[in-house]
Amino acid sequence: MATDQGWDPAAPGVLRLPSGRLVRGRALRRPVPPGPEPQFGVYLLGSAPPPVTWESRWLRWPDFRLPADRDAAAAVLHEAWQRAAGERVEIACGGGRGRTGTALACLAVIDGVAAAEAVAFVRDRYDRRAVETPWQRRYVRAFTAAARRRRG
Repeated sequence: MATDQGWDPAAPGVLRLPSGRLVRGRALRRPVPPGPEPQFGVYLLGSAPPPVTWESRWLRWPDFRLPADRDAAAAVLHEAWQRAAGERVEIACGGGRGRTGTALACLAVIDGVAAAEAVAFVRDRYDRRAVETPWQRRYVRAFTAAARRRRG
């Protein structure tokens, strides 16, 4: 379902990908920001997130770690990227930095950013401390092969 009213590109946590898609990253420990609700959310947590009124996906992704199911993560991140072309999509974890930053960097790879540059891209445009661990950075670099296979 496309919308004429996307995210405000100047709003906190909103990342503009090179294609122009806007995706909001946020911390679930903080209140939902003012403004329109997401139309699709991806929640990266070790246990099931609280219910929301919009469509969402939960990826089991423990804090400071990597997704429990990497194939499922790739599929959900591709869905989020596709939906961001016409919907308000948010990606969130507890603190909004490590897992969220890693997922945003993977979305940047899907969008055409070189995997070696994706972490810097997200740190420059979303949060300077995004993608917190060495294994999260390696995950982003390795994500490029899976991203290209899915894009065809």
